[in-house]
Amino acid sequence: PGGKVSIPLKGHTEAVFAVDAVYQSDEPDLNLLVASAASDSTVRIWSRHGSEAKCIEILQFGNGFVMDVCLSFLPGSDVPILACGGDDCKISLFIQQNGQFQKTLVLPGHEDWIRGVEWAVCGEDLFLASCAQDCLIRIWKVCTKLKQLPETEDDSIKLKENIFTVKVSLESVLAGHENWVYAVHWQPSLSKDGSMQQPMRILSASMDKTVIIWEPDKESGVWLEQVRVGEVGGNTLGFFDCQFSPDGSMIIAHAFHGALHLWKQATKEWTPEVVISGHFNSVEDVKWDPEGEFIISVGSDQTTRLFAPWKRKEETEVTWHEIARPQVHGYDLRCLAMIGRFEFVSGADEKVLRVFRAPKNFIENFSNITGIPMEKLCSRSSDLPEGATVPALGLSNKAVFEGDMAVQPDEDEESFNAISNQYPEIYFQPLILTEPPPEDHLLQNTLWPEIQKLYGHGYEVFCVACNNSNTVIASACKASKKEHAAIILWSTTSWKKLQSLSFHNLTVTQLAFSPDDSFLLAVSRDRNWSLWRKQDSSESGPVFTCCAYTDKNTAVHSRIIWSCDWTPDSKYFITGSRDKKVIIWGQCDLSVITEGNELDSIKPCSTVLDAGDSVTAVGISRVLTPDGRYIVAVGLENGKIIFYTWKQSGKEPALTDWTTSVEIDNSQSHALAVKRLCWRHHAGRAGHNDENSSKWLQLASCGADHSVKIFNVNRFAL
Repeated sequence: PGGKVSIPLKGHTEAVFAVDAVYQSDEPDLNLLVASAASDSTVRIWSRHGSEAKCIEILQFGNGFVMDVCLSFLPGSDVPILACGGDDCKISLFIQQNGQFQKTLVLPGHEDWIRGVEWAVCGEDLFLASCAQDCLIRIWKVCTKLKQLPETEDDSIKLKENIFTVKVSLESVLAGHENWVYAVHWQPSLSKDGSMQQPMRILSASMDKTVIIWEPDKESGVWLEQVRVGEVGGNTLGFFDCQFSPDGSMIIAHAFHGALHLWKQATKEWTPEVVISGHFNSVEDVKWDPEGEFIISVGSDQTTRLFAPWKRKEETEVTWHEIARPQVHGYDLRCLAMIGRFEFVSGADEKVLRVFRAPKNFIENFSNITGIPMEKLCSRSSDLPEGATVPALGLSNKAVFEGDMAVQPDEDEESFNAISNQYPEIYFQPLILTEPPPEDHLLQNTLWPEIQKLYGHGYEVFCVACNNSNTVIASACKASKKEHAAIILWSTTSWKKLQSLSFHNLTVTQLAFSPDDSFLLAVSRDRNWSLWRKQDSSESGPVFTCCAYTDKNTAVHSRIIWSCDWTPDSKYFITGSRDKKVIIWGQCDLSVITEGNELDSIKPCSTVLDAGDSVTAVGISRVLTPDGRYIVAVGLENGKIIFYTWKQSGKEPALTDWTTSVEIDNSQSHALAVKRLCWRHHAGRAGHNDENSSKWLQLASCGADHSVKIFNVNRFAL
């Protein structure tokens, strides 16, 4: 009763597919019976007494697999019955007698692998629902007769002198799905007039992108499809699982791409509800919009997602939701940079950088959801496209303008027979949203048009940065030779290549422009950094020349440098490496600097900070602590985020310049490596800290644990 104890059940030698449990007494903490199925071709039965758990039996299935297990009790008794559905297309029923589970019945009927089985106790009857890859759902009824006579029959089970005769009849076959049925569940039993009642209602989820609620007809008792909801369009693969809410008024399902779908019963109709969403693979990069109103993230789930705070009209509480998915790609995405307010560039495991601009429909919906008036967001929205769509055989998001959407041919025979009409080009439908969109709208109607592709890299793009005046983009790709490790600079007005900066020998892992735009910093897998100074040349735009670097002799880092950032005054920069070291560099003795010999003057200004684990991300806040110290966030490979403050005290670096402020506790930090940290530079309206925004800073982080997190950091407490 003091604290919850978790007990690991060890024994399976391969991945565990399914698990189910029942309480064996009215006092829940006493006895729990657990069944688990794994790909080691066994089903294990475990028994828990208090805080002790042990495996009491192993059921062998030869070289077959059991996909799902479900436990219940024979009606009116405490005799456990176990249903196992597997790749032999049959359901095996086991009944426990004398402490052993014995195979009692085999139910044939399904013609393909069985994906789900679930029991329901309804009064004196026991029902079993099963679903399979043959697109069908079967409902079975189990009848037991108790005889006090000592005689035995062929198909009976002898049990403590009481004899159970178990008969199973097929109640119904439900055909309505057009693809594999992955899951079937009964609505949970409800408490009515002091007793538990099991509603005769079933929910099923299928690869045909639909979820169906089935109920028996009042008159005939025939099971019929009552409600069908699901996804329309999109490049998804249907549903894996589904569940009723305890009172049956809501249903939730999850799709192949990790997305949750929630529907609520409103009078007769079932309507989609707002539900949490996020990446379903490692999140590689995250950036704040320059005004601090939203964040954009990219991940190896091949999506770019935009999250913003949802301000409801009546309520004070603000919650963050995904409100757009500007890019759904065919490659894992690696990096992104904002180019001003509603434009970004992203890089993926392809050699091309792609530039996207927000359409009118997004800006209108963003205004509705966040409560920011349109005038403040966009001066000339009239010439913007409405939205974007991906052509049937294309890869790029194509802009959709107002005139494009009216062209919908009549659905008569002639128009369909024309080849071009079998693949309608426009799937985008402008939506007027007042709340975050559900998953199928995110997939189809929130894309941003792609306005440019930047060709020039020879390998997968790895990092990208944009300067603060939004005029230059710098990018780099994976490289094992010097020629490929060059940084390319692009103009954001002409989208032409401005310059190629060659210095590093291996992949450049992160790029950062100084806040005053006069320097570009690069850190690399070759364990060195390079600093490039901007010299304005007349017509061709800025030209960067290398003014400082580390090499074999001057390097401090002994492993890959993963991350870098600048202090807000552009005086110092920070590097973080796999060797667990964090170092702040700068011009140490400012009195002797003359043009040209900066090379010698940029040295470590801080002592080497040992972060305790490989450093994968660093970020410096643009706001200082009240006593003028820089605020540094460090993300580690183990998922932790630690805050430090630093200020140079004398000419020589001193250990006392660093203070460790806060370590984010395990429950809030990431479960795997932190990929990027990004401080919010603008004291805007994001979140709910308007009145004391001078006190709170916000940090966005993303990680290999598929999550994006936003932290409120009190700068007075650091």
